[in-house]
Formats: sequence, C-alpha cells, structure tokens
Amino acid sequence: MRGPIHMLRMRLSASSFVISGILFVLYPTIRPFSDETSLQGTAAFASIDWLVAHILAIVAFTLLPLGLLGLHNSLQEKAVNSLMYWAVVLCLIGIGLTLPFYGGETFGLHAIGQEAIRQQTATLVSLSTVVRSGAGLVMFLVGLLLLSIAAIILAIAIWRSGRYPKWSGIPFAIGMGLYIPQFFGGQPLRIAHGILIAIGCIWIAVGLWRQSNHNIEQQIQSTTFGSES
Repeated sequence: MRGPIHMLRMRLSASSFVISGILFVLYPTIRPFSDETSLQGTAAFASIDWLVAHILAIVAFTLLPLGLLGLHNSLQEKAVNSLMYWAVVLCLIGIGLTLPFYGGETFGLHAIGQEAIRQQTATLVSLSTVVRSGAGLVMFLVGLLLLSIAAIILAIAIWRSGRYPKWSGIPFAIGMGLYIPQFFGGQPLRIAHGILIAIGCIWIAVGLWRQSNHNIEQQIQSTTFGSES
C-alpha cells in the first residue's frame, strides 16, 4: 500500500498542473501587444508587464514536468507506465530547449527596449529579430514540438490507464499541439489558447487529486481491517 509521502507527491503534482495552467492564461493576458517596429514596441519591451508576463510563462513551463512525474508515479503498476516515462522524458527535453528562447524574450528584449527608450529611437528594435532567430529559434521550435509529442503520449496513457477519465488528457494535448500556430494570432486568440491549456491542466489535476483521495481511503480501510483482525 502506498504511503502518505506518495499521496503528498501526487497532490504536489496536481497543484503544479493547476498553477501552470493559470500562468499559461496570465502570460498572454498581461503581455503587452503592439507594433514592435515602433516606439510603442520599445515601450512594450521595456515595460514591467513584459518582464512579468514572460517570467510567468517560464514558471508555467517549469512546473509541467512536476505534474507529469506525478502521473508517471501513479501509473507504476499499469501497462501504460512506459508511455508516461517517455512523456516525462520528452517534456523535460522539450522544456530545456524552449526556455532559453523565453530567456532571450524576457531579459534580452527588455534590455533592448529600455535602451531604445533611453535613446528615444526605434532603430534598436531591429535587434529583436536577432534575438528571435538563428539557433535559438530552432531550439525553441524543436522544444515545442517535443512538448506537443509528450502531451499526445500523455493523453494516450491517460486514455488507456483505466484510472483517469479518458478525455482528460485531450485538451492539454490539443493546447500543446497548437502552441506554435497560436503565435500567429492576436491577443484574444492567444488568451483563448492559454485557457485551453489551463482547462487541460486543471482537468488532469482533478484526476490526480481524486486518485490521491482514493488511495488514502484505501489505506485507511486497510489499516482499519488490519487492526480488527
């Protein structure tokens, strides 16, 4: 019978999913959107909102492996455990490749925006294309692709597990699969995309939390019956 430490880990994973989902909504909501070739764009880069929004996105991605790890641990005796293992591995690699680009967006563009404001010129904004291109962009795209694959594997594992609601992994998989395309949309579309990911995260988290409660009830019953015998 699994002990309280395991239950605590499952609830930590569930909480990580919930917090991550909320942050995926806050990121595009707080992030300023503007013409990034103008002084208005430099003001957006230099703003606290830009910094805060992107830091929230970094935290959102960072929390995802904790959530997947909880699912992996909860399915140890299931045939789908190997699927969850690969979901965790691909998620970790994908996030490792994704976050350097967000670091450039967060701190690099913020510094460029501040200097452009100081000089009162929009010419420095052209440097944003340098930050958003080259090897960093390739790593970013590969990372997001691996994350989408990890999310699909996660959805398959949940569907086959027999322990969680079959459909609970689908919104998360769709949201991660649409992460690259949503960059071509405006703020309303990107907020809607964040809400989709949040729904997926919270639905999975609810399943994890309920499973932890179920395991606690089983442990209590086992302890009670054992003492009576």
